[in-house]
Amino acid sequence: MSISQAVETVADGSKSEFRRGVASCAPVLFGTIPYALVLGAQATQKGLSTVELSAMTGLNFAGGSEFAAIQLWTSPPHIVLIVAITFLVNSRHLLMGAALAPFLRDLPRRKVFPALFLMCDESWALGLADAKLRAAAGITPAFSPRYYMGAALAMYLTWVAFTTLGALLGPMLGHVETYGFDMAFPAVFLVLMRGMWTGMAAARPWLVSLVVAALVYLFVPGAWYVAAGAMSGLVAAWLMAGDA
Repeated sequence: MSISQAVETVADGSKSEFRRGVASCAPVLFGTIPYALVLGAQATQKGLSTVELSAMTGLNFAGGSEFAAIQLWTSPPHIVLIVAITFLVNSRHLLMGAALAPFLRDLPRRKVFPALFLMCDESWALGLADAKLRAAAGITPAFSPRYYMGAALAMYLTWVAFTTLGALLGPMLGHVETYGFDMAFPAVFLVLMRGMWTGMAAARPWLVSLVVAALVYLFVPGAWYVAAGAMSGLVAAWLMAGDA
């Protein structure tokens, strides 16, 4: 069921809204499973236990930063570097939260905090797109908390479950990248970016981040390309905000 179809047939019951969120998220979930397995398998190859991985994915719940942390993991780990890179990669959540803030303003904190904890790229994109479509259709309130939580919880449970499964199966599968599973990660984000496309002006920060990260990756040793890409994208978004 697409978001637009769901808006046209919006139901009154809370269970219906929750199910609508799960149904809208279902296509993304299938794309999430392969790279969740990849993360789990990579974590075991780096020496993390299944319990440690489950704790990381359950408490952090941000796939991009988790991949970055696993790539940087050594024995003993460079904690300061990993924390810094994780913060930079997750800093996009500041902008994502700000975009959702107008829709969350009237909700009590006991609902806002769980919603923000469960916010990831996929649930954020679905929730925001649904709110905009409901607003355009004259439906009030525009933001449906139950729809959002249906998508967010489905995403959370799938991510934690399949990263854990990847950790359990990792020793048997070997290097899962040979199966092409790692391509699911950029594929899902390309689909999300396509759904959020509003023109070249708004996409310029993405392009700046891509170019800077690629150049740093090619010419600077280490993982500095992650920090460079994140920071350049944020700075470009701030500088170009008035032009988009």
